[in-house]
Amino acid sequence: MRALFLTVFACAFAAAGCRQDMHDQPKLRGMRGSAFFADGRGVRPIVPGTVARGHLNEDELLHTGKVDGKLADVFPFEITRSDLERGKERYEIYCTPCHDRTGTGNGMIVQRGMKRPPSYHIQRLRDQPPGYFFDVMTNGFGAMYDYSDRIKPEDRWRIAAYIRVLQLSQNGTLADVPPAERTVLEKEQAQ
Repeated sequence: MRALFLTVFACAFAAAGCRQDMHDQPKLRGMRGSAFFADGRGVRPIVPGTVARGHLNEDELLHTGKVDGKLADVFPFEITRSDLERGKERYEIYCTPCHDRTGTGNGMIVQRGMKRPPSYHIQRLRDQPPGYFFDVMTNGFGAMYDYSDRIKPEDRWRIAAYIRVLQLSQNGTLADVPPAERTVLEKEQAQ
């Protein structure tokens, strides 16, 4: 009798778990049609003016490298020594494979047969505003793909500042040296 009771109880318990309510419940599945809405779509249209969380991007200069549609001649924030150090670090991670550490365009990928990028030290690129370098990193140019999904905007600006440092390091003159340090250099050259 006890065996019969346990068998009946086990069958009833197992049958209770076989319900399909959770699988058959009414719900909308993304990218599938729906008879519930008049337009027949399951996915609802985005409300005009909706901005994805974390993507408001109100600062045109910071996020586009442009001011009133023109490439910016200024940086969106004051560049400090720590910004330059961060820019150097990011440059060495993302840029040196093609542009090399000094910006001459002879990185390891170029040595392996890929197309050589122009040197940052040619006059055309020395004359470009910082917004140009930011724009190229953001949108890509020629064989270079964009880095907007890999490098956040603030770091792209820091890299642009570091590119300016590289350009100055290769094309600087004695007049670029602060006066106090210039006298030391002049004394060393005289000896």
